[in-house]
Amino acid sequence: MAPQDLSITLVYIGYALAVLLTFGAVLTWVERKQAAIMSDRIGANRAYLRIPFTQVKLIWLGLFHGMADGLKLLLKEDFRPLAYDKLAYALGPWLAFTPVVLVFAVIPFGGTLDPGRLFPGLADWFGGRSYPMQVAPIDAGLLIVFAFSGISIIGAMLAGWSSDNKFSLLGALRAGSQLISYELVMGLTVLGLILIYGTVELDSIVRQQSGTVLGFLPAWGIVYQPIAALLFLTAGIAENKRIPFDLPEAESELISGYFTEYSAMKQGMFMLSEFIEIAIIAALFTTLFLGGYNLPWLTDAGFVFPGGHVVELSHGWVVLIQVLTFLLKVFLLCSFQILVRWSLPRFRWDQLLRFAWKFLLPLTIANLIVTVVAVWALS
Repeated sequence: MAPQDLSITLVYIGYALAVLLTFGAVLTWVERKQAAIMSDRIGANRAYLRIPFTQVKLIWLGLFHGMADGLKLLLKEDFRPLAYDKLAYALGPWLAFTPVVLVFAVIPFGGTLDPGRLFPGLADWFGGRSYPMQVAPIDAGLLIVFAFSGISIIGAMLAGWSSDNKFSLLGALRAGSQLISYELVMGLTVLGLILIYGTVELDSIVRQQSGTVLGFLPAWGIVYQPIAALLFLTAGIAENKRIPFDLPEAESELISGYFTEYSAMKQGMFMLSEFIEIAIIAALFTTLFLGGYNLPWLTDAGFVFPGGHVVELSHGWVVLIQVLTFLLKVFLLCSFQILVRWSLPRFRWDQLLRFAWKFLLPLTIANLIVTVVAVWALS
């Protein structure tokens, strides 16, 4: 790998890790504040930073509670149960956390970056190279997403089985059956998009969502596949094991589910992976159904509006708008998922699986059949 390519790859990796960890920390605060607003409470507002040698306290609406929670988990004793499988117990948090982070590597967060145009002083060094704004621009990106999401199931199963705790084991069994059920629904919902766009490369799918339909509608996947979009988001929330689909870790029934016997940073990895997964589900939905980093009438040269009116923008401004557009869409979808979490009651276990197999799955298959017929008729 050329040093220029390596430098850009390292920048992308750093950006991806910073975005995911920031979302993981900020979403804990968003969830608390959103719950407080819906409950007519103030919410988290006790943690603060004191400016040295002064009495000034920086509270900032409780934003420092995430930092306090992280420090608490890092400094706590790493308690282990008396009888447990050491290897499986240690692997569980990593197999739950790592695949969630790796999924972001194949998600495009912007268009094409030309470092020579962005930094003219480096133009000779980069020699006209341009890079897709994606950590790992893999042709089979969508397949990689489902491959990694399947590995996270193993982490939950290992954690529950290795803990030698009946509540943990029951939570692991629930997690396995729930994730397999809703993973099938998610996979079938995206088949319609694959038929329409003719590819499983995520960057190609996003690029085909640029422009407009009928002159005013964004050419996003949700316009072509509205039912699939609703089904995908529903299955995605269930994949994340959040209320109303939080049966694997239902506190009123299973204490903490499959990670009941975990403490300190191992428990923190499970909790952080759940919040990061909220962002990953939002990023995938944005990529597949909301045009990714695209805005209507935004091109590489700037905005081109109907009627021929053009607003020219530099390459740096176009890249910045694309990145911020992607992040804004992801954040709004994350907030929606948290809103659902505090708005709906929990399903019973039998209702959860019945909802997947007897309602979502038939509806997904019906939508896929209609899509196949429509694509065949229009081809």
